[in-house]
Amino acid sequence: MLTWEDDMEVHALRKRGWSISAIARHTGFDRKTVRKYLAGDTEPGVRARPGPDPFEPFVDYVTARLVEDPHLWARTLFDKLEDLGFGLSYQSLTRNIRTRSLRPACEACRTAADRPNAVIAHPPGEETQWDWLELPDPPASWGWGKKAFLLVGSLAHSGKWRAVLSPSMDQPHLVAAIDRIVRGLGGLTRIWRFDRMATVCDPGSGRVTASFAGVAKHYGVSVAICPPRRGNRKGVVEKVNHTAAQRWWRTLADDLTVEAAQASVDRFARLRGDTRIRATTDGRSSVAVVAKAEPLAPVPVTPYPVIVSESRTASRQALVSYRGNRYSVPPELAAAQVTVSHPIGGQYIDIATMTGVVVARHHRATDGLGLMVRDSGHIIALDTAAMATATTGRPHRRKERIPPGVAAKAAAAQLLRTTTANTVATESVATATDSTVIDLSAYERAAQRRTIQ
Repeated sequence: MLTWEDDMEVHALRKRGWSISAIARHTGFDRKTVRKYLAGDTEPGVRARPGPDPFEPFVDYVTARLVEDPHLWARTLFDKLEDLGFGLSYQSLTRNIRTRSLRPACEACRTAADRPNAVIAHPPGEETQWDWLELPDPPASWGWGKKAFLLVGSLAHSGKWRAVLSPSMDQPHLVAAIDRIVRGLGGLTRIWRFDRMATVCDPGSGRVTASFAGVAKHYGVSVAICPPRRGNRKGVVEKVNHTAAQRWWRTLADDLTVEAAQASVDRFARLRGDTRIRATTDGRSSVAVVAKAEPLAPVPVTPYPVIVSESRTASRQALVSYRGNRYSVPPELAAAQVTVSHPIGGQYIDIATMTGVVVARHHRATDGLGLMVRDSGHIIALDTAAMATATTGRPHRRKERIPPGVAAKAAAAQLLRTTTANTVATESVATATDSTVIDLSAYERAAQRRTIQ
């Protein structure tokens, strides 16, 4: 490989009229090498690869994904390439994307973000930051409509985070998700920081609501509310939101159940979030190691007593699907709207009509087991109702001939008799009317008498 200085000397000697052999003897390079550089076939400073390029088989896939999604993180792409047998490092991926110009520019999404950001100190065990992340277009099988919601809780010092999927952002679902997250984080910090959620505080004044104050007292924490339009104040959880949206939700499969998706985000937080390397005063450590050293208070044994309610539609088999299991209701509620409710951490689940009448109570099964929990009375009532409406006759074929029966023939004969009688009566009236109109002799005699007079 020739350097830029060698290349300049070779070209200078050639311009003086030196032959390729003379240049090779003078510089000590092979004649073929000199000839390649003089012809411009080789670039100075670039060493020819001795073997096949290991990135070449993945160029088409990387190009296709970046054309489909110009904002796809290289880290998200690297996660998928690992499953496809990519053996190079993350740095090799980013270098090849950059040198090969594989990422297209997205002019429509180019925005300016040139503003200064303050550095905020986060002592160990001081603060947990909370935020809802709206997730558009959840799988249709979830039955959650156009949006799903992910509550993310992150330790501000270490960056350790956990998240819970939810169909709603109301206060019961918020409290249920908080309880699960703090147990996943391993304890409680002294302060919980929120933005101006209506379920936590009054959005205008920032004062904590009485209902959420009870939650904070149960867990023994203080509540800090961010100033308005200061999203950077809880920048740790905001960055986690960005990561969860781009690296987890963006590539989530469409055929996963809610329970499988929750297990997926838990696994992602452990494998990708806890293994991140952080710079500390004692050197470089992973997020999990830094979080383990944080002084966290223990979580109360029992969750805060709040009732979580969700609407469901019973199936034709009088079964209500809820969190990966099915629960029976009376057969009168088959295909009807019902409300499923239970206390956080409770052992029983209540199913009520839309008017609030509780019609079934079951022992709550562990989420995601796919169990069918049925009451013996519901089974008997459903079987009785199904057999009462079942038909024992042979089903009709599509092209079967079914002529009119005795009853149909009798009704048709009666219609014919009635129609014939009406026709005869109409003709008689018409004949009588026609005789008086056609005979004009009476009009003639009356005219003659009028003329004589």
